Amino acid sequence: QVQLVESGGGLVQPGGSLNLSCAVSGNRFTANLMGWYRQAAGKQRELVAVATGGGSTNYGDSVKGRFTLSRDNVKNTVYLQMNSLKPEDTAVYYCYTRILVFDHWGQGTQVTVSS
Repeated sequence: QVQLVESGGGLVQPGGSLNLSCAVSGNRFTANLMGWYRQAAGKQRELVAVATGGGSTNYGDSVKGRFTLSRDNVKNTVYLQMNSLKPEDTAVYYCYTRILVFDHWGQGTQVTVSS
């Protein structure tokens, strides 16, 4: 059974930084995609950043230039470095992976940007 274990959420002031990590376990096959989505209260879930196994990464428009996704295929872990955080980045962040044709989600970690 595939499991995604997230860590690193919390409260940060505007302009601050946070780093999220997500470790994937239980998969017999290499994940095609690994990354993060987020969902703010009252809004739809949106793409933050997703990396392919080949190394390319897609970022959501609102985080380009501020967030950096990195993927460690040996550790089966994906990291999200978030800099210059804004109040509008406040959301539950969900780790995501696609293995073969199946999508898997983490339980979510809260990120709150507030002074």
